[in-house]
Amino acid sequence: MAEKTYGRTASGAPITDDLVDKLAAEAEAGYDVQQTLRRRGGRPPIGSAAASVESVRLDPELRDALARRAESDHETASSVIRKALREYLKAA
Repeated sequence: MAEKTYGRTASGAPITDDLVDKLAAEAEAGYDVQQTLRRRGGRPPIGSAAASVESVRLDPELRDALARRAESDHETASSVIRKALREYLKAA
C-alpha cells in the first residue's frame, strides 16, 4: 500500500508521516537561533563589485524586440541588455 502524503514541500518532496515526525522531533529538540538568523547574503555579484541600477527608456518596438530576444535566448531582459552593452562598448 502506498504511503499517505499530505502535499509537497517547496522543493517538491512529498510530505509524509515520516517527514512530519522528523520535522517535529527537530523542532522539539530546538533550533540554533544564531544559525537560523544568520544573514544568507543577497544576489550573487555579476561583476567585480556591487552592481548599480541604471534606468533606460525604451520605445515599445525596442521593448518588444528585447522581450522576444530574451525569450528566444532563455535569458532575462537585463542579461540581454548587459551583453549588448558590453559588445557595443568593446567595439566603440
